[in-house]
Amino acid sequence: MQDTPTLPTPQPGAITIRTDEGPLSLVQGSTLAEALDILLAARGKAPDSVATAVNGQFVARGLRAGHELRDGYTVLCFSPITGG
Repeated sequence: MQDTPTLPTPQPGAITIRTDEGPLSLVQGSTLAEALDILLAARGKAPDSVATAVNGQFVARGLRAGHELRDGYTVLCFSPITGG
């Protein structure tokens, strides 16, 4: 019999988002900027070193603090593409 992985039990008022690092539980009303602080601290990266998308839509750096996340959203951090 194979063990089934279990996710942490959601706390009241908490949301869970999907990330490339796995699920992340946050307080309801958390913003993309707050999620990035948690996600990138583990990687030792600064928030301005990555580009972001929520549910497949690009979110500019200046909009992250006002971009509220909801339960089940998918957040992706990736290297920005630059060129000239």
